[in-house]
Amino acid sequence: MTISGAVVLGVLLIVLYRVVSTPRNADGWVGDDRFVASSYGLPPRAQLDSRRAGPPPPAHRADERQAVAEAAWEGDWKSAERYVSAAGEDWDERWARLELLQHVAGEDDAWLEAWRAAEPGNCDAATLHASIMVHRAWEIRGSGYAREVMSSDMDRFRAMLPAAIQEAERAALLDPANPGPWVVMITAARGAQYRRARFKPLWEGLVARAPHHYEGHWQALQYWCAKWFGSDRRMMRFARQAVRKAPPGSPLAGIYLHALNELTERHSAVAMSATLLTRKTLKQVATSFEQVAPDDERLPGLRHLLAYHMLRSMLYKAALEQFRLIGPWCGAQPWRRNGNAVAAFDAARGTAAKRSRTRPVPTPPVYGLGR
Repeated sequence: MTISGAVVLGVLLIVLYRVVSTPRNADGWVGDDRFVASSYGLPPRAQLDSRRAGPPPPAHRADERQAVAEAAWEGDWKSAERYVSAAGEDWDERWARLELLQHVAGEDDAWLEAWRAAEPGNCDAATLHASIMVHRAWEIRGSGYAREVMSSDMDRFRAMLPAAIQEAERAALLDPANPGPWVVMITAARGAQYRRARFKPLWEGLVARAPHHYEGHWQALQYWCAKWFGSDRRMMRFARQAVRKAPPGSPLAGIYLHALNELTERHSAVAMSATLLTRKTLKQVATSFEQVAPDDERLPGLRHLLAYHMLRSMLYKAALEQFRLIGPWCGAQPWRRNGNAVAAFDAARGTAAKRSRTRPVPTPPVYGLGR
């Protein structure tokens, strides 16, 4: 072994030891009450809430959504049409509203069929119908790896997707500027076994209309991961590009965190997150999040992922800051894996506090959405 190789190996072993040993040490520190959360600007353990990843939406938003759902179930599709149209060309918001209506249609879609019959040229109605077709196909397939899916279910899944793509293509013709149909096509593409040459024009069609579309990027990330039609390298390159091009106010940089999650699930190397490139990119993600509106409902869940991966990368002080911003909400993916979200979350922020060597700060403020 060369001297440089030995140095690299030594560094990796140190990193591995610190990542493996940190949770156990912090668990003991948290468990014996030496960790006083309020001394680090964090809410006490008794205030931790595992029901949600972040605060509930403002009452006016919740009321509006409930009213739209109830009107639809009563046969009033016009309320749904107005709700989507009101988003204008905020394509992320428009998609979020279509996703809500997809859940509403899951209970009863008679109103959607009435909408499509009354307005056959409406792109949103056609896009929603196509999206539901894709969603129903994925429900049959399930979320497991291909080897875990029954062949009969896989056959049904693949047979349903061409019709959904055709419906999305028709929707795209109804409103050429609307990126919604392209998101549906990108979502269906990997299940329909589209190779890169067929996927590329779909991606180009989306970004030509909405270059920073969050859901579109998330779906494309899935396409580029190793379990579909890409590789770890391609996926990470795509994710880093999302960080670089994220405009002020957009949570698009969070795509990188989903890519790290994919790596975590696929590989067992616990030190994989602790690289200089990863640390640098995580800091860029944190900077980008500073410009996202505090009431963006995607932000709390992304902050949990950011804190989790910062902790894995030994960015303890930066992770502690994310835990402060998160507040008492701990019902998020990283902490639910072992069944006790409160304990996992408390241990993680205890690790950040202990390893960061940060001086105590005042008691945290009341947490909630601003608007």
